[in-house]
Order: sequence, then C-alpha cells, then structure tokens
Amino acid sequence: MKRTSIRRAVVPGVAVLALALSACGGSDASGGEGDGSASGNVAVDGSSTVFPMSDAASELLAEENPDVKVTVGESGTGGGFEAFCAGKTDISDASRPIKDEEIAACEAEGIEYTELQVATDALTVVTHKDLDVDCLTVDQLIALWGPDSTVTNWNELDPSFPDQKIALFGPGTDSGTYDYMAADVIGAESEATRTDYEASEDDNVLVQGVAGTEGATGYFGYTYYEQNADSLKALAIDSGNGCIEPSAETAQAGEYTPLARPLFIYVNKAKYADNAATAAYVDFYIENLAEIAEIGQFIPLSEDLYAETTSSLEGLSS
Repeated sequence: MKRTSIRRAVVPGVAVLALALSACGGSDASGGEGDGSASGNVAVDGSSTVFPMSDAASELLAEENPDVKVTVGESGTGGGFEAFCAGKTDISDASRPIKDEEIAACEAEGIEYTELQVATDALTVVTHKDLDVDCLTVDQLIALWGPDSTVTNWNELDPSFPDQKIALFGPGTDSGTYDYMAADVIGAESEATRTDYEASEDDNVLVQGVAGTEGATGYFGYTYYEQNADSLKALAIDSGNGCIEPSAETAQAGEYTPLARPLFIYVNKAKYADNAATAAYVDFYIENLAEIAEIGQFIPLSEDLYAETTSSLEGLSS
C-alpha cells in the first residue's frame, strides 16, 4: 500500500500496542470501521502538533472509504477550541487539556464533548546543528524562556557555553505547545513566556528558522524534530537526575520530565451521534491508533492509557 504524502517511521512499542488493537473492536454505530457505508464531511482543526496524526487518520480512512471527506486544519490548540466551542468543527486537536474558559465557551453554546488521548509527545528543545550546547537544566530553560528573561547570549546561561548571540523561535500564543511551556515547564503565574522571539503557529517555519540561524534555539513537538533531525540538534534536559534526551523510551518511562505531555482529540458528542462520517472517522482513528502514531512519529499510548481511550470512545456510543 503506497502512501506518498505520509512519512513513516518505526516507533518503539507499536507492535505490542497493535496486538491490543486487534483484540478490541470499535463502535459500529453510524457506519464506522471504514466499511464504506458512511459518507459526508468532517471538520477537524487545532493543534499543529497533533495535526500529523489527524491528517494521517484522514488519509488512511480515505483509502478504505473515500466518501468520508475530512478536512484537517492546524490553527493551534487555542484557535481550534475557539472554532470547536462555536460549533464550527466536529473535532478539535489539542496538545494540552481544555482550559476552564474554553469549557465555559462550549457550555454557553451547548457543546458537549469527549476527550480522547491519542498519543504522548516529548516537547523538544532544539538548536542550530553547529551550536556547542548539548544539555540544559530546567532552571536554565526557565532562565532562557521565562517572561522576565533578558538572556541574549548562550554564555549568560553558563560560562562554559559559547559566546554566541541567541536567536529565539517558538510557537505563538494560540499554540498548546506555548501554553504547556509557559504553565507546565516555566510555571509562570502569568502563563506566559518572554515575548522577544520569532513566533509562528507553523512548526515547519520554526524548524527553518532554527536550522538557518546560527545560535538559534526553539521548541516544538517531537514529530517535527524527528522529521528534521539531520538539520537540527535536540537538547537533553536535566530535571535533577542528569541529562535526558527526548525519545519514545524516556517519555514512556517518565524520565523525560517535565517535557513529556499527553496529546488529545476532543469530539463533539452531537456530531458523533448525528454525522455518520464523524463517527466513522473517530472510530477508525482510535481503532488504528498504533499505526497512526507510527506514521505521525509520535510515542504510542501504553496499554493502560489505550484502554482508557477506548473506554471513553465506547462512552460516545452509549
């Protein structure tokens, strides 16, 4: 089966999870399971980090059921929830849990939803390939990206680091990746990072910026580092137990802290119940989650987490 638009990579643990998938039947409500009986349109938007998975799911489903037409946007987690809670989309991709104000916005419009975890990500801090820095402590990461930071040279973080001007690239404020860095890594009360950096909601723009600028650093999901590992350097992170590199193994083992994070899709319950195409897409997505995580180059769910996701999916059909 040839797929020219999806990059494939081997992710540890996929084979084990595939066995669990084969033993779990998904919902057949509304013509799911890609049997060709469903037709219609599905609108997905949100996190650029989750985009590769949701896009892969749409392409794989199209091979089995071309009558289900799925459009997948990547306006950022915040932008995705804005559209989702206004009833403009069926599914919202998210690289963080929904916020209280977003819950209130959904409630105000009568939007009920179900949260499904689809993968684990290792938020990855990268630098220009030639920069002579290999590891940052969490304190150094906070000193670099904190809202009050004035650091402009690498040797300000550590005298042993090179005398090299820092160029910063990072996601915009609508990004769940930004939110995670600000709230869960930096822990700023303002839930903000410094603002004097080149911002983009497009992770590929950040990749190009870091790869093309001496002294540059930035951060984004593990997928985008994996796809560009030949032109970027991923920094190890020391949270108190030595320098740990981002990987499937370290994230699953709980060693890559505090930068390992869950990834989600949020499903509009009414759209799932009333739109056969939405149900078919979501069922197919979760039933084939191991392969989709592999294609998206994400860290697959553990068996326990996958069981929780399938249980939540079953709740959508009840």
